[in-house]
Amino acid sequence: MPPRPYILAEATWKTVQANAYQVVVLPWGATEAHNYHLPYATDNIQSDYVAAEAARKAWEQGAKVVVLPCIPFGVNTGQLDITLDINMSPSTQLALLRDVVQVLARQGIPKLVILNGHGGNDFRQILRELQAEFPTVFLSTLNWFKAADRNQYFSAPGDHADELETSAMLHIVPDLVSPLSEAGDGAAKQFRIAALRQGWAWAQREWSQVSADTGVGNPAAATAEKGQAFLEACTTNIAQFLVELAAADPRDLYE
Repeated sequence: MPPRPYILAEATWKTVQANAYQVVVLPWGATEAHNYHLPYATDNIQSDYVAAEAARKAWEQGAKVVVLPCIPFGVNTGQLDITLDINMSPSTQLALLRDVVQVLARQGIPKLVILNGHGGNDFRQILRELQAEFPTVFLSTLNWFKAADRNQYFSAPGDHADELETSAMLHIVPDLVSPLSEAGDGAAKQFRIAALRQGWAWAQREWSQVSADTGVGNPAAATAEKGQAFLEACTTNIAQFLVELAAADPRDLYE
């Protein structure tokens, strides 16, 4: 496969010099257990795939976007007792992002999108702080798995190694997915306190108390075909966002 000019890891200095990139996309995942059937790198594999495919679609529409290498560690403070779930604290994420944004500001690259693939990551408050510090770089973030309505593709609820994630992995890297007969059922305990259970109050979930197999959501109905359809919808929607963002003037975003 020839190098893709919208993937920085594959680009040469000559390629970078020839393209005035308008939007930088930073995939961000996590390294953590995903039930018995999905690999620890699930969030990274999905984020890399979605970022690359969305960038391809945007590039083909004329948007000068470039995808950085994926950050493979996320916030896993609720999983500190699960072996080799690697935690990156929010303060570390802030420090890392500050360095990245500082580079973009210095070099005149105007826009950054964090493409997040891990539910434990939340970059909004971090970006509020950095936006005040670096006003010349437009900062935004999205959760790729919310870029399309999951209810149109999947019947089983869940949010970790569930039908959605398993279907996506069956499409992207089927050889890394163990037989679904080996998967746990993803049964998860709920908070006893009503407000936390209903979602209008929030507290961190302690994962080893919530799930016996580390999954949340039954993957049994997952298929590669469902994954392909959902990923197609997500990457198309994200690509449209990248196209519009590349063309937008950050000083004139409201109507």
